[in-house]
Amino acid sequence: MHSKKKIIGNGIFLAAVFVLTLYGVFHGEDLGAMMEAIRQVDKGMLFPGVALVLFFIWGESIILWYMMTSFGIRVKKRICFLFSSVGFFFSCITPSATGGQPMQIYYMKKEKIPIPVATVILMVVTITYKLVLVVIGIGVSVFGGGFKERYLGEILPIFYLGVLLNVFCVTFMTVLVFHPLLAERLLTWGMSCLEKMRFLRHKEERGRRLQKAMQVYRETAGYLEKHRKVLLGVILITFVQRFALFGVTWVVYLAFGLSGTAVWEVVMLQAVISVSVDMLPLPGGMGISEALFLRIFPTVFQGMLLPGMVLSRGLGYYSQLLVSALFTIAAQFYYMIPRSKGHV
Repeated sequence: MHSKKKIIGNGIFLAAVFVLTLYGVFHGEDLGAMMEAIRQVDKGMLFPGVALVLFFIWGESIILWYMMTSFGIRVKKRICFLFSSVGFFFSCITPSATGGQPMQIYYMKKEKIPIPVATVILMVVTITYKLVLVVIGIGVSVFGGGFKERYLGEILPIFYLGVLLNVFCVTFMTVLVFHPLLAERLLTWGMSCLEKMRFLRHKEERGRRLQKAMQVYRETAGYLEKHRKVLLGVILITFVQRFALFGVTWVVYLAFGLSGTAVWEVVMLQAVISVSVDMLPLPGGMGISEALFLRIFPTVFQGMLLPGMVLSRGLGYYSQLLVSALFTIAAQFYYMIPRSKGHV
């Protein structure tokens, strides 16, 4: 019952954010002119954008397969693609992408993958996924003087907030992984303080959950110590995977027949948006991503700013949502059929 209420609540929240996003973006705009501009784009140029989205989803499936192989677990790549799709779908529709990994673990369990192993793998995926954003954020902050001045003036506070939140997240997770005893003491002390201040009730179960969580971090540290080459491979694949998705905006730029802005500038501007919104409690960064696009891309897309935003977000987020939803349905059917036949 609690799970159903949570799903309904997330659905209502997603719908509300979507409606507010539509209103905020299109209120007072000439929708006829926007649709006419979209109809004039080079449709053939949009197919590479869809291919980049598929590559983005496929990239995580290769990471999952690669890491499972390092554990001696043999899983077909197409099954890992289903795991990846499930993760992206539920991440797209839940605040701060919190729903993806629990659902991935649910489906991995159906393949007899031990939950501790699945949790460690997904922990490494999360750390490397956010590490890319940290590298981009710090790189732009330190070395992007002219770039920031030219494009990011209006959104620098949001960008710096995003950088700080991602740095904090990666640092916190790294401390949990490599200094689990220190982390456990800090978390235990923190919970004790909250209980004394009566923000939390004292519950033995909470302590047991903490012990269980810290065991996962210890196992993750052990894995990273033994598989450093695997970790390096995962980081490299993650960089390629993430920049493939950022490249969707460049494809849209070309589809409008625009020129004059270097590919790296367009890709990095899209990366800046991801850095800024990744840690915010909005499904898929909905609403804020559109707003930031309209703030930093005017000189790039010029008179095609609104149509460019619609196509860029349509391909980069909504087509990702659609593709991952279709394969999530496929995963559900895939695991329903064997159960109905008793796994014969």
